[in-house]
Amino acid sequence: MGRDRDGDGEDTGPERPGPAPTRETLQAAFTAVAVVVALALFVSACATGGTGARDEGPAHADSAGSAVASFTPSASAVPDPLEAVRLVKADPAVSVDVKRDLKPCVSDDYPVDVSSGDLTGGPASDIVVNVLSCGDGVGVGSYVYREQGGRYENVFKAEEPPVYAEIDRGYLVVTKQVYEKNDQVSNPSSENVISYLWTAGRFVKKFSTHTDYGTLGDGEESAAPGG
Repeated sequence: MGRDRDGDGEDTGPERPGPAPTRETLQAAFTAVAVVVALALFVSACATGGTGARDEGPAHADSAGSAVASFTPSASAVPDPLEAVRLVKADPAVSVDVKRDLKPCVSDDYPVDVSSGDLTGGPASDIVVNVLSCGDGVGVGSYVYREQGGRYENVFKAEEPPVYAEIDRGYLVVTKQVYEKNDQVSNPSSENVISYLWTAGRFVKKFSTHTDYGTLGDGEESAAPGG
């Protein structure tokens, strides 16, 4: 029975149903519900540290730095070349060109020459790494790493090839060969040898020697000391 809409007691007959909802109306309703549910899940994930969006902070660097910092070579122990390679590749001070070219020459044999010893008086032995070219063994970069706070830090670099660094009686000795225009790789015209000493937290140049490979009358090489 219908309701008396006018209040006069007259029966108005059965109430007519409204128009049926269209497909577009139902789809819009479902979409609205889905959006509400998605927003609720998003807020919940952010609040609980779940899989929702969150600030990750800066990207982590290669874990090679931590791995290298875990070993402490003695003055007589030579570090693992692979550890030295990881150290160089994780070092922001090393040029992009050196990192790109630092690849194994044969199998996993990297072109690096590694030594260790006391150069800086630190808590652990310092590490000297020379990166060479595969074909002719020319030094393309020389680096010194000092242990500091559980990690090895770069305290010296030379990337003007050909260059080679070594430890000699507490000095860092860096040899730089000089080539003239028509010199072959095996026959440079001269070389500069520079000796550095760790002083007040850095390497300071103490001695330098320039040697010309031109022969004298008796076949001896001529040498000229530098300042």
